[in-house]
Amino acid sequence: MPTTRETILQSLHALLQTQPATALRGEVLPERIPAAGLLILRDGDPGDPEVLLSPLLYLYDHRAEIEVIVQAGDSTTRDAVLDILLASIGTALAADRTLGGLCDWVELEAPKPVDLPIEGAATLKAAVVPVILTYPTADPIG
Repeated sequence: MPTTRETILQSLHALLQTQPATALRGEVLPERIPAAGLLILRDGDPGDPEVLLSPLLYLYDHRAEIEVIVQAGDSTTRDAVLDILLASIGTALAADRTLGGLCDWVELEAPKPVDLPIEGAATLKAAVVPVILTYPTADPIG
């Protein structure tokens, strides 16, 4: 049986798979970026939990990251596709801030965009979107 942490990350990945871009988890950047874009979920860091006693409970603010990557020959197209993907992710998470009751709360932080020129190919535009997953567990492992 997966841990609470793993179940939440799987649920977040499943939500990303409903987006118009290809969604991966923990993968390296592939050589080709799909035309609709690419999302890569990074498991991130659960951080140090707040510990409650009686009953023992560990409260995590787990910081995962979603890498959003698009590729196009012109900056207008790159900007538009990235914006569409970011808005779509925001809308999907706003519709279910608890990932079906698995988390107490899910919150996106502002994306950090960057242009990445590729020699001999269309430029990539990427953004890292931090995701704070707030959840309790009965055990620090998970």
